[in-house]
Amino acid sequence: MTKEKMIIEIKEWLKEAAGYIRVSLTNELKVSQKSGRTDLVTNIDEETQSFLIKKIKQRYPNDRILAEEKEFNTIDSLAGRVWIIDPIDGTMNFVMEQENFCIMIAVFEDGIGQLGFIYDVMKDELYWGGKNYGVFLNEQKLPQPKDTSLSEGLLGMNAYMYGKNIHSAGEMGHASMGIRVSGCAGVELIAMLKGNHIGYVSNLSPWDYAAGLVLLDEFGFKYSNIEGKPLAFAGREYFLAATPTAYVEIQGNFLQK
Repeated sequence: MTKEKMIIEIKEWLKEAAGYIRVSLTNELKVSQKSGRTDLVTNIDEETQSFLIKKIKQRYPNDRILAEEKEFNTIDSLAGRVWIIDPIDGTMNFVMEQENFCIMIAVFEDGIGQLGFIYDVMKDELYWGGKNYGVFLNEQKLPQPKDTSLSEGLLGMNAYMYGKNIHSAGEMGHASMGIRVSGCAGVELIAMLKGNHIGYVSNLSPWDYAAGLVLLDEFGFKYSNIEGKPLAFAGREYFLAATPTAYVEIQGNFLQK
């Protein structure tokens, strides 16, 4: 199976899943809590994940899967080909706003990101790309964002980190042109790919960042955990991604004091 055929398949799956999600918004959602009242999951999260996993297993039965819901949310390594799925990124937005949420899929091979897809469902905007492909919005190739400094750009951020100044997040925000909080990692990563934001600081799980990393790589953004170490792809961790210039400024001025 060539990458080109895989890209076509994944796009078809995403469009089908998104169509189902849009229709589901006219029905009554079944919402439940995971770790607390602000950590939600719906029947649509679970059904979307099941749909995507079924498609993957039918076409690529030997591949492994890491996904947000239920028994797929841990993996022992990234050896071989691994699919990383967030069926609805921004579930709170999905429930409360019915917009500003994404479906995200990444394909990794032996720990190296090969393909990434972030689909803003309600805007019908698919950001996708892969290693040596570039980054696209639907079928239009996106230009390389400018390497903007922290003081000249907007910074996407986790609201709790900013409010409590966790890992100097509040200070980073004050040093930037301002922070923006969307409540959805996919939306924040899109803002970086469009050149609207120079960085993103948050507390994320692998399915929140995997697809974005593939696309950030294509544009030369820098990313790591908040301590500057490689992301673990296991559990939640403090996440930093930024333009090369802003990344160095953030690390040097706020995280390595």
